[in-house]
Amino acid sequence: HIECSAMSVHYLGPSFDMHIGGEDLIFPHHENEIAQSEGAALQTQGLPFVRWWLHGAHLLVEGRKMSKSMGNFFTLRDLLDKGFTGREIRYQLLAAHYREPFNFTLDGLAGTRNALARLDESLERLREIAADAKAPAEVEILDEFTACLDDDLNVSAAWGLIFDWVRDYNRAIVAGQVPPARAASAIAAWESMDDVLGLGRPAAGQAPPEVIKIVEARHAARKNRDFKQADTLRIELLAKGWVIEDTSKGPRVKRVSKAQ
Repeated sequence: HIECSAMSVHYLGPSFDMHIGGEDLIFPHHENEIAQSEGAALQTQGLPFVRWWLHGAHLLVEGRKMSKSMGNFFTLRDLLDKGFTGREIRYQLLAAHYREPFNFTLDGLAGTRNALARLDESLERLREIAADAKAPAEVEILDEFTACLDDDLNVSAAWGLIFDWVRDYNRAIVAGQVPPARAASAIAAWESMDDVLGLGRPAAGQAPPEVIKIVEARHAARKNRDFKQADTLRIELLAKGWVIEDTSKGPRVKRVSKAQ
């Protein structure tokens, strides 16, 4: 316990804003850390050792507590080798409130691909409408987003808000009710929110949402041994300029080169 008090005070000072850790560290570790650090009477009168404590719930993997000894964990490299992107992994880890137990599964990670595809597709439509238009960021969504995060970093509520916002914009786009200035305002708002979330845009050359949907439909057809439908979808992908490769780690697509 004294080691953490010594490191905290040495690097951050006798009083600092935020200290985080797992929920299993509340007692006795963090309570001892507080007793030691404040017992040394190094703080300015009236200031605590730490202003805010954030204790994260346990991360579960496929329904079991993650543990090196049990071997039920994934490294980032493992997930990238399975064909997932850094954006998908980040989104999945940002989906739940930090104080709620989070069950990390490969199926759940696959599901984030669809969620991100919906978001990316809507944002690209807004960018196309906005073209060169410029406008201040939409205030209402930013105020609501900020309110969610001010509520004990309620990121799950923030995502619910974002996808409601995306749904409303999709409907407005279909109805022709989004002029360039409004689209530019929405994009500016998203960029402000993404400064917090850190998802960024899909990497150049990454398959667009409509291609991903066809790939997933073909994969499902192959699993159901509907090879005729799978071949039809492969031809459809080729017509869109994408070639599919079946690997031991799942299907992969790449753009057809000019030589092909």
